[in-house]
Amino acid sequence: MLVLASLADGPKHGHAMLDDIEAMCGRRLGPGTLYGAIARLEKQGFIEPLTAEDRRQPYRLTESGEKVFAENIAQLRRFVAIGARRLATI
Repeated sequence: MLVLASLADGPKHGHAMLDDIEAMCGRRLGPGTLYGAIARLEKQGFIEPLTAEDRRQPYRLTESGEKVFAENIAQLRRFVAIGARRLATI
């Protein structure tokens, strides 16, 4: 989800994703975690590589990736709404 969120505003290479994810959630992923996620997301067809820039490999969301990201955001919004209601009763 973090990689999809990072790519939602445009293509990025790995280091830029690491910086973006850290800015979003305050945690820096290790390279193995990031590149493992990239490999899984690419295999699932949610992201795709673009033409490499020097040694940097940028990626972007595919249509499927955009759809999955939107569905996950909708699910998170429902979860947050339920959690907020339950928190209000405490």
